[in-house]
Amino acid sequence: MTTRMVGLPRLRTLLMSVSVAAVLGLQACATAPGRDPLESMNRQVFSFNESLDENVLKPVAKGYKAITPEPLRTAFTNFTGNLKDAWSTVNLFLQGRFKDGTLGIIRVSVNSTLGLVGLIDIASPMQLDRPNEDFGQTLGVWGVKPGPYIVWPLLGPSTARDSFSIPGDMYFSASTLGTYPRESNLLSVWQVVNLRANLLDATNLLDDVALDKYAFVRDAYLQRRQNLIYEGDPPDEAQPEEVEDEPSAPAPAASGALPASSAS
Repeated sequence: MTTRMVGLPRLRTLLMSVSVAAVLGLQACATAPGRDPLESMNRQVFSFNESLDENVLKPVAKGYKAITPEPLRTAFTNFTGNLKDAWSTVNLFLQGRFKDGTLGIIRVSVNSTLGLVGLIDIASPMQLDRPNEDFGQTLGVWGVKPGPYIVWPLLGPSTARDSFSIPGDMYFSASTLGTYPRESNLLSVWQVVNLRANLLDATNLLDDVALDKYAFVRDAYLQRRQNLIYEGDPPDEAQPEEVEDEPSAPAPAASGALPASSAS
């Protein structure tokens, strides 16, 4: 009797769903104020991710970029982007943005047919801009608060709310096209390495300008998510109400002093 191995993407989705439930349970019991009550734990995970990236992922991405022809990298980027466009289109409809959702359907259809299953991005020159939506943004539009900032191992920055988008992001990725677990895993690795290769220049710049890289990434992530949810026009953060200046009460008269009106 043989045991069928569970594919890596499905296993990661299951583990992430359990982890999200655990974190949300922790959030309900937590009393720490602020948007980053888990900062101590987050910094440890962030350091782990940075070490893994510096020693494994970044060197692999550099080698991949050096030996892989740019047209092939671009084609694979377009292909995975087309899958993400489909997930973005679903979320546009869930947000009630039916006009944008219809344009999303047209974009995916054009690239999936004329663009050879998305290998060529024909829609962008046609001014069918790429949507960038996920279920975390949809929950934000529905009024769900972000909750605490979370740094996931391997996956990076998120929030309690945005973590609910992770299973959908994994499903609408290249890994789901594999027939067998080995194929799914290889496609997952290729997608991660290809994405990291595309971000090499950006992360090099971040290393140069950020004094506290953790705080920089956290603040940039939270601000970007806020802008995405409100389509670039987020409301001003609530400021403490200023107390209007009230006329000061007259100072009490000194003991034994007479009012001016009674002075002779």
